[in-house]
Amino acid sequence: MDTITLVIQIIAALGGLVVAAMSISVLIRVHWPSPVMWSLKLCASALSLLFALVGAVITIVGLTTGSALISALGIYDLLFFSIHRFRITRPPDRASSFEVAFGSNWENRIASEQRKYFLPKRTAWRLPKVPVSRLQQNMAFSTIPGTQRQLLCDFWQPPKNISPSGLAFIYLHGSAWYFLDKDLGTRPFFGHLAAQGHVIMDVAYRLAPETDLMGMVHDTKRAIAWMKENCAMYGVDPKQIVVGGGSAGGHLGLLAAYTEGDPLFIPPELEGKDTGVCAVISMYGPADLERMYYHTNQHLTTRETPGRPKKPVPTEMPKWLVKKMGKEFYRLGFDKGFVNAGNFAPLMGGHPDECPQTYAFFSPVTHVHSNCPPTFLIHGEHDVMAPVKSTHDLYRRLAQEKAQVVMHILPQTDHAFDLIMPKLSPSAHNAIYDVERFLALLVKGSDNEGLEVGTTKELQLNY
Repeated sequence: MDTITLVIQIIAALGGLVVAAMSISVLIRVHWPSPVMWSLKLCASALSLLFALVGAVITIVGLTTGSALISALGIYDLLFFSIHRFRITRPPDRASSFEVAFGSNWENRIASEQRKYFLPKRTAWRLPKVPVSRLQQNMAFSTIPGTQRQLLCDFWQPPKNISPSGLAFIYLHGSAWYFLDKDLGTRPFFGHLAAQGHVIMDVAYRLAPETDLMGMVHDTKRAIAWMKENCAMYGVDPKQIVVGGGSAGGHLGLLAAYTEGDPLFIPPELEGKDTGVCAVISMYGPADLERMYYHTNQHLTTRETPGRPKKPVPTEMPKWLVKKMGKEFYRLGFDKGFVNAGNFAPLMGGHPDECPQTYAFFSPVTHVHSNCPPTFLIHGEHDVMAPVKSTHDLYRRLAQEKAQVVMHILPQTDHAFDLIMPKLSPSAHNAIYDVERFLALLVKGSDNEGLEVGTTKELQLNY
């Protein structure tokens, strides 16, 4: 064997081993706190197509250099990530699909002008380019009564050559109710939706410890009320406003949507005003906070257990990462530290055994009723933070109440899957594929009359 062949084999073997090691992270169900494994899992899934191609190249190297071991390693990488990509780009299960919620002919009910910039299929190689949207950043939409504290948002409008759809999507970012901010990993998603004529309001709601959960819900209601009052300026129908978000933002969106008319959830200055929405989207938002408390091991990380010390949690970022982030480190609230991020005890005033009624009160599953607006739920099966079982429970409760609901559970997929390399990530593309169609079905002019009904009953959309 000559030197060049040997070097090629060594490089192929090392590359194959690295990719094979990344495949292990995809299979493991991570338990919090384990930020490193969680990050590796997200990256491995997002790069699954690239890793499959690497596997193909390694297979060719093994075959052409006569190495059975390298060939086997390449075949494993190719097959594993090809199968993973196939699994995470499947449509929702039949029992919780668009067909059940909107009827077997649902795709034909979408207006043709809405389809122009749709993803053509769930397995896109990369997110396609779309016309550039109009973006206004840091717009003040409300001032907290009795203070000078302004609530800000980023406003995405359709490109100048795209007709407005009349629909607005109020998006609430993930935060663990404690840090992060608007405009974080969502630009490809918002640009894609704006190219379909939708308006997106990316909201920076207040976080703990500045406010509590009720204050966050109130900020969500303030965003809805502002959008309704200013809809004519942006070509939006006030009866076509959707609320939603990811993680904590999905949780707040569900609460705001399901508590319309409940005076306990209405800010005093909005009493008597319309804060209803035509639909809600939850991307891995927790539906049951007590279940999330135990799922994220807060009974071990926030309390002393007899005979066992508290489980350690991450407290700070590496200095090199802080330096690299620059101003973003402060904008995203990382300077507040991580000890109270997602920690329910200070947020709720105690642990579940001390105030179970508070955990139930702020859990969307508690507020399900027959008039809940159409709901879209998407969740990763391996979610390390928001338990997927809660989303299953929420879906069952909505179905029992004959509410219109679609649920999509992505296998081998973890929390925040749509925010990591969204232009390449197959799971992010799958989510966008569903969200764009769900929104299109709500657009005025789409044929939603006489929907066929499966196990759920259609709700009359307030057009």
